[in-house]
Amino acid sequence: MSGIPRILGLDIGDRRIGLALSDELGYTAQPLFTLHRTGGKNGLRDDLKSIARVLRKHAPITEAVVGNPLYMSGDQSPQAARAQAFAQALRDEFSEKYALTVHLWDERLTTTEAHRHLDALGHSRAPNSEGVGRKNIIDQVAAVLILQAFLEARANALARGDNLLP
Repeated sequence: MSGIPRILGLDIGDRRIGLALSDELGYTAQPLFTLHRTGGKNGLRDDLKSIARVLRKHAPITEAVVGNPLYMSGDQSPQAARAQAFAQALRDEFSEKYALTVHLWDERLTTTEAHRHLDALGHSRAPNSEGVGRKNIIDQVAAVLILQAFLEARANALARGDNLLP
């Protein structure tokens, strides 16, 4: 436990949640892991328990950034409504216990950009010899991109002297 507050990035999907964590200086986002969602009546509770373990293991995490996948027009998509509901569940569960502030961050085209990054790195879309395919890391890469965009926006706002930080 470092004692330096960190920020958690989340890319929320129906089957998986990609997680990323800021470095100790708050400059870069690092992939953490992909949480495979169980669904069902206890699905949200299981997801929150897994995130609580992350919050304890990497404490102190004082903020979380949840990707908000709006339509290109800026209108709310069905997935954005689910991401917003998940962000609210995080607030309800962790705002007091962990003093966690939860932000929504516009993530239009983040998964497309994540695929481009993996293509550029030569990461095949097909599963490797161990059966591990891109779907097991794409959500982590998307979470890194969401969190990195947030960190850069915050750094730019600080450099300009803006009072309204993301």
